[in-house]
Amino acid sequence: MAAAGSTAESPSRTGRAWPGSTSARSLLLTVLGEFVLPRHEPVWTGALLRALESLGIEEKAARQSLARSSTEGLLVSDRVGRRTRWSLTSNGEQLLEEGTERIYSFMRHTRRWDGRWLVLAVTVPETQRRLRHKLRTRLTWAGMGSPAHGLWVVPDAERADEVKAIVRELGIEHSTMSWTGPSAGIGDPQDVVAAAWPLDKIETAYGEFVEQFGSLEVSGQQEAFVAQVHLVHAWRRFPALDPALPAELLDHDWPGPDAATLFHRRHERWHRRAQAYWEHLCAGADDRT
Repeated sequence: MAAAGSTAESPSRTGRAWPGSTSARSLLLTVLGEFVLPRHEPVWTGALLRALESLGIEEKAARQSLARSSTEGLLVSDRVGRRTRWSLTSNGEQLLEEGTERIYSFMRHTRRWDGRWLVLAVTVPETQRRLRHKLRTRLTWAGMGSPAHGLWVVPDAERADEVKAIVRELGIEHSTMSWTGPSAGIGDPQDVVAAAWPLDKIETAYGEFVEQFGSLEVSGQQEAFVAQVHLVHAWRRFPALDPALPAELLDHDWPGPDAATLFHRRHERWHRRAQAYWEHLCAGADDRT
């Protein structure tokens, strides 16, 4: 049985079923990034609840996701009479701006590889599970993969500053070593790639994305809103999944660039209608507090 606020196949209020797990929290973050962040203005509780309702999220789960986002310091609320409105905090804006930049720039441009790798050797005790999880999450988001225990690699030496900042923020400089440079020619780089990243699973995920959105057509503002939220929600996982390896390290054409083209075309096609529906929600926000 699916957990409250998420379903294995989530039906929106438009009647269309969207495959995959879509939690209230993740959909709220997508709505905030797509519609609240660009406007830099507060939004009524009623508008957010109606937006999530149109995505198939029940009110209880929607309220829980708002409360959780407030507890985490992403949102702050204030009361105007009997009504409540929500604003992004500075931390919330920064998080969403960074995520938006990564999502929309991912796979946008190809670059010629200079043959250099960034290699990171880091030791975090098994007892520090939370720190290990944070490190893995941050390094994966930076495009790195782990071919062996304690070893992280990425074929992009220009990521050194980004990775250095991660190591510094987590306070593990004294248990970390790093190198940049070309392969020494010992062993096969393809074996490193195969050990560091689950390319088959990533390729399958791209295929599912294209199948879901490749021929999807919508009519009306609400359908466009729902489709765009699910489009961005589905796409935003790929910057963390796909290291965007150079063609020299792949043995066939990679589906990422074609999937990115589809994402941008669909987003552009639905953007105006989706934004119009959001304006409709804000203008007609009910008195729910």
